[in-house]
Amino acid sequence: MKIKPVILCGGAGTRLWSESEKKLPKQFIDWGGWTLFGKTLERIKGSIFDYPIITTNAAYLKLVKKYLKKHKIKKYQIMLEPFKRNTAPAILSSALIQKGYNNQPMLFLPSDNLIGDINQFNKSISTHKKCLSKNNIFIFGNKTISPSSEYGYFLVKKISKYINKVIRFIEKPDKNKLKTILKKKAYMNLGMFFIRKDSIIANFKKFQKKMYVYCDNAVARSKNCNNIYYLNKSSFRKIQPISFDFAILEKAKNVNGIKLNIPLTDLGNWKEIWKFFKEHISKTNIRKNTYYRPWGKYINLYSGKGFLLKELVINPKSSISLQKHHYRSERWTIISGKPKITINKSKLFKNPNDTTFIPKGTVHRIENLFNTSVKIIEVQTGPILKETDIVRYRDIYGRAN
Repeated sequence: MKIKPVILCGGAGTRLWSESEKKLPKQFIDWGGWTLFGKTLERIKGSIFDYPIITTNAAYLKLVKKYLKKHKIKKYQIMLEPFKRNTAPAILSSALIQKGYNNQPMLFLPSDNLIGDINQFNKSISTHKKCLSKNNIFIFGNKTISPSSEYGYFLVKKISKYINKVIRFIEKPDKNKLKTILKKKAYMNLGMFFIRKDSIIANFKKFQKKMYVYCDNAVARSKNCNNIYYLNKSSFRKIQPISFDFAILEKAKNVNGIKLNIPLTDLGNWKEIWKFFKEHISKTNIRKNTYYRPWGKYINLYSGKGFLLKELVINPKSSISLQKHHYRSERWTIISGKPKITINKSKLFKNPNDTTFIPKGTVHRIENLFNTSVKIIEVQTGPILKETDIVRYRDIYGRAN
């Protein structure tokens, strides 16, 4: 029996943009001829897969259909959620809406992972397919090169050749706890799930009875137009937002880990995107896109629709001008150093991994008062992203307007 892939792509990308910015979600951003959603579609074209179910919302329907056509996916189901309710209702509703057998394996994939070894990933899926039962769940984990407190992790106990029972989940551990669990060989939780349809239904009936009733009603009362299912609003509205991890995984006792050791990148935040482009852009292009200023330098790493990704390096004892922009906003993520940030009348020091948002029209400045360089990821958003859109008020290099 073929595996039914389900692509979860209803997220707004709030790790990249705030809700108020209303920018293009990360899964649909064109990174130079490819998108994360498109890469996910290509991943499920193997012979082991049935046609996909796409879970999203009405705001992204045109984009979903555009990329299904571009990647020549002719047969599919699209499930439209009327409200954002996190991953648990999306997973249950897609299981209820799919027309396959009750014991059909289902693979749930987020659309923000970039997998480097698809053959190895598919081989692992095929190997574990025979281990699926009417009540167990398999989740995917990966050894991480760059441990981060932004992600969840899990620990396993080996039961047999293909069964590694999950004995503990750790959600976004602090730095000290992260070091401890990594010594115990913890795996990063990738948010991908492998499970039979009957197991999904059984686990939700056991642990989330109300949600099961509401989702069942939303599916039963949904409207179907050309394999696009519009879930019933009145039923779906009653569901409390909750992730699959909290709703099911941390309650179920029959959860197993599939341990992957493959190249995998989560392009869900600007720091990871910055690392990806630094690693994949040639040294020639980096030199060509590096611009020197009295305070240091900046590198233009990627220019997208309405945004520009840059790396800023502020030299020791240096400062950009006190300035504002008429047409663009900026989001800063500190990579290294301890910059002093001015935002209008506020002045504060920032540490690595801190973020700061600079709305257009806001007077701002970065100062480096110390003896080591400051490195910052800058993301500019707006209709005009040129260096001419700078109004300087004060500048230690004599460049004030």
